Amino acid sequence: MAVLLDPPLWPRHGRVWGHLVSDSSLEELHALAAAAGIPRRAFDLDHYDVPRERYDELVALGAQLVDSRELVRRLRASGLRVPARERR
Repeated sequence: MAVLLDPPLWPRHGRVWGHLVSDSSLEELHALAAAAGIPRRAFDLDHYDVPRERYDELVALGAQLVDSRELVRRLRASGLRVPARERR
């Protein structure tokens, strides 16, 4: 059971963003996000979008840095992944 954080690679709104996911439960993911003060509006069905500036704090709270492929692999394996076709 882990909350995972991939490298910030996505520019938007003058910041660079990455993804915060859980490899076991949405409850675990929401709990860590709440502890970090990340608003629920940053949640996108299976992940939170988080700016690079929050990474040190998230790691201090227990998030594990992984590469993007590992994050997606573990999210899919957890059964929590929401495919793009279901996001519309």
